[in-house]
Parts: sequence; C-alpha cells; structure tokens
Amino acid sequence: MGESKRKALAVRQASIALDTFGGRIHVEWDPAAAVTPLGQLPFFIEFLKVSGLFEAWVSDCPLSYTSNNGSDKRAVLATFLLSILAGHHRYAHITAIRHDGIHPELLGVEKLVSEDAARRALARLDEALGVAWLERHLSRTTRPLLATPWILDLDTTVKCLYGKQEGALVGYNPHKRGRPSHSYHSALMANTRLALAVEVMPGNESAPLYSMPGIWAWLDSLPTAERPTLLRGDVAYGSEAVLREAEARDQPYLTKLRLTKNVKGLIKKLFRADGWAAAGQGWEGLEDTLTLSGWSRARRVVVLRRKLTGELLLTGKDDLQEQFAFIESGVPTARYEYAVLVTSTAHEILTLAQLYRDRADAENNFDELKNQWGWGGFTTQDLARCRIMARMVALVYDWWTLFVRLAQPHKHFEAISSRPLLLHGVATQTQHAGQKRLTITSTHAKQAVIQAVLTSLAGFLSSLKSAAEQLTDAQRLRAILTRAFAKFMLPTAGPPGLLTAQFTTN
Repeated sequence: MGESKRKALAVRQASIALDTFGGRIHVEWDPAAAVTPLGQLPFFIEFLKVSGLFEAWVSDCPLSYTSNNGSDKRAVLATFLLSILAGHHRYAHITAIRHDGIHPELLGVEKLVSEDAARRALARLDEALGVAWLERHLSRTTRPLLATPWILDLDTTVKCLYGKQEGALVGYNPHKRGRPSHSYHSALMANTRLALAVEVMPGNESAPLYSMPGIWAWLDSLPTAERPTLLRGDVAYGSEAVLREAEARDQPYLTKLRLTKNVKGLIKKLFRADGWAAAGQGWEGLEDTLTLSGWSRARRVVVLRRKLTGELLLTGKDDLQEQFAFIESGVPTARYEYAVLVTSTAHEILTLAQLYRDRADAENNFDELKNQWGWGGFTTQDLARCRIMARMVALVYDWWTLFVRLAQPHKHFEAISSRPLLLHGVATQTQHAGQKRLTITSTHAKQAVIQAVLTSLAGFLSSLKSAAEQLTDAQRLRAILTRAFAKFMLPTAGPPGLLTAQFTTN
C-alpha cells in the first residue's frame, strides 16, 4: 500500500475474521492510507489549474480570518468544491470526505475543514460581497460563449423546505401545495446547459417581477454583441411589464400567453379560418395581432393547435372547445388543444413553435441541479447563506459541465452518468525517489473507454500548457471553451499561431 515509514505511523488494529460466500477473509483498517474513492478527480483538478478558474476564485474570495487559529480560506473553498462535486446536498455530508488522503494536497491545502467550519465560513461572508464575488466568476466562466448567438432561458423552480427557515413561505408549488419553499429564479444558456445566474427568494416571490430588475441590469451591462438573440420564458413572462422592458431594449423575445378571456376570443375568431400552417409534431399554427387589456400596444401572436387523440379525445378534459359557444351542437368537428405564443421576432410559425418546444430543456437543468447537485439542499436558517450556496453550486456545476464537454463534446452528460464515468474510481498514491504516482482502479464496465477519453483530455491540456505559455488565463479558457462547444461557437479571433485551428478541430 505504500512506504514503510507511512506504515510505521499508521495506527493498526487487530484484523477481524469474516465468513463470506467466497470463504473466510480478514479485514483491517489503515486510517493513514493515501487513497480516495474519487480517483479520477486529478484530471479535473488539472483542468481547473490550466484554465486558472480555481486559483482566481480563491484569490478573489472576500472571506478572511484574523485569528491564528482560523481556518484557511483555500481549505474552506477546496472543501466546498469537493463536497459539491461529490453530489452532496447537506453540510453534514462534508464529513464523508474529511479524510480524503490525496486531493487536499492536490488542491494546495493541508486538510479539509469540518462541516461546522464550512457553515461558519459562509456566515462570516458579507452577503453583498459574497454574491458579487460568485457572480463575477459565473460571468468569467461563461462570458466567452456570449460572443456567438445564444438564447436566454428564464424560469423559476421551487425548493421545498421543512423547517422555519428565513423566507420559508407558502407560494406557487404545483407538486406539494401548502409546503413552504424558496424560489430559485434562474437564467440559463439554452442548449449548452450552463447556468448564467440564480437568485434565491422567499417562496411567495416566484413571479418574474421580483427577479426581472436584476436580469435587466445584467443584460444592460453586456455589450450589444453579447446580448441574447432571443429571450425565452413560459406564461409567467408573457406579462406587459416583461414585454415592455424587452421592447425598450430592442431585445427579441418569445413567451407563451395565458388562455384568458381575450386570448380565447382570438382562438374563436381563428377557429374556422384558412391558412393554418404546419408547426411540427402534429401542431398547426396561424398568426395574428392582439392587443390585450393592460397592454400598451398590439403584438404579434401565433395560435397553435393540435388535434386531441387517445385518452384526451375520449375524456375531453381541459378541452377549450367546450367553452366556445360557436361550436354547433351535433356538428362533427375536430377537438384540439391550444397554445398561444407572443413574440417580437419575424421567424416563421414552424420555427417559433420549435423554439418554444426547445424551452422544455430548461426543466432538465432544474432536475439535474436540484436532484443531482446541491440546489435542493445546503439549507440554513438564514437566507443569505442559501443565496451564496446556490451560486456556488451553479459555478461548480458549470465547471464540471465544461470539463465533461471537453472530454465528450458531442453531448451533455448529466452528473448521474458523468460522475461514474469521469470522477469515481479507487486511487492509491505512492511515492518513490521524489516522484508521486497515482494508481487508479475503475470498477466501471467501460473502464477502457474512460481511460482513453481521460488520456486524450490530459494530452489536450498538456499541449495547451506547452504551446500556449504566453497566453493569459482568459485566453486559455477561451481555447478550452472553443473545443468544448465547437458546434455552438462561431469562428473568432483566437490566440496567435495554430491554436485556434488546433483546438477547434481536435
């Protein structure tokens, strides 16, 4: 397992004999062994070092200690990084990685901190400074991607609470009605599955009016060339307040309208009209203009309908036609489900319908962030630490997403798949003649493929270091993003030499 010196220092206990179906075995503990269950994490650590993301995050952190006995700031952040990567959603889970024998040293710290030290560290952070710090690094991670056309998805998800935390109020909760919650207002980059921003608010503040001032301020801070080509949201964002602000900034938008009385009147008007165009997946659409009460102007809308089939056709539940007086009794007619979109773009009906259907991918982001990362947990009595942790989880999630995309650029792997592939594996560290060696044993069925992928990734990072010593961290990060999102990014002026061609074609 290692050197004789380390064995001599290890506290050995008598072995325990156990009878198994394969015969008797003898079990003993070695608490000083340099082993870890996250054996493939060093590849991710090299990614963080080459890109400069972790070092800049640590140096910019506003956390500080005045006592000689205070925790090391770097150790606190390294602890959070490893905990979030491991899929933890409670501070108490930090205990499970406290005695990792390898990775603290690889992250430049002597040891990880306890769960109590981690909680207290967040409590020491000024909320405004902590939020600004994390938002700067979220922007640093994703900003180079904004130079190519992109779509901004806005949505809100609910985090259920089971105590008396600050902001634990009853609001919109379609699955657990009456349950206190927090509202996570999120800005996501479509298709890339990256989180751009998140704000945590009390459960009764789930409406866009609470989060949009921050979104508009963020969009106003971006150069015109980096603003989204489309702002996309569900029915909550189809209000006059949101649409008016978007139009004032010449920001194209696409949202859905609630089926209010006047919207149903438009459906009635167009029901027997000619010219319905195919909108994909069984839908057909017809465009018109509409001025709702409370709107300041007429806007382009697209009415979509799809014939009901199967059980919905038999039951007729939620069928709008039953509310329309113009349907003649006894006259056979098709039964439809409806959706009405409002947009400021000039796209054709088929394109608009598909663009709105693609918005459903934002729900996959929420599912992953809440159930496979830490958005569903890390709860404290105060709201400030919840806001800081939500952003920290989003940042580490973005880093891991970039790393996985770098290894496999063709698709997004959720954490439930990517952790067993690229993170888990038993690793043992030995040292001889001043050289440290890490031996990884993967139990995954695709271990040969995993080894080939990680070897290729290490080769890319090594070539980036050797061929781009003169580049800044920002230029290295751009090269990494160019490779990770090659199918999204447009050709841009890159680093000198052959770097641009090399990193976009590898």
